[in-house]
Amino acid sequence: MQESIHQVFVYGSLRSGFQHPAYAYISHYFIPVAEGKVKGKLFDMGEYPAAIPTEEDIFIVGELYRINHSEEFGWAMAQLDDYEGLNTENNELPLYRREPVTVYLNGQTERAWVYWFNGNTQGKPVVESGDVLQYLQQKKQS
Repeated sequence: MQESIHQVFVYGSLRSGFQHPAYAYISHYFIPVAEGKVKGKLFDMGEYPAAIPTEEDIFIVGELYRINHSEEFGWAMAQLDDYEGLNTENNELPLYRREPVTVYLNGQTERAWVYWFNGNTQGKPVVESGDVLQYLQQKKQS
């Protein structure tokens, strides 16, 4: 049985600071809860960031969103699944997978969905800060 979670944690192009067109979509169906972090390791794949889960005390910085209207959750998440490449053709491996995760917010925890990278991160630069926005700003300055 799937957990009844009506929240999503985003760390890449869906974050408000990216000003990506997809953010307009997420902000229409979801309301921001808070900035938070999840246990994971973040990689620079060139065109996009990729997160993989870890049990270590390494964190990815992002934003937690809650659905505006719970009856729209299934449809809204199906759109995000499509955006994140979960729907593939010809039995291709999806680029990401959606799983429940614990989000850490100022001493509290919440459950949310997150999109973990499904591919190979070998040889890709690690985003040491766990914050892709900060990482990209530093990259521009150097």
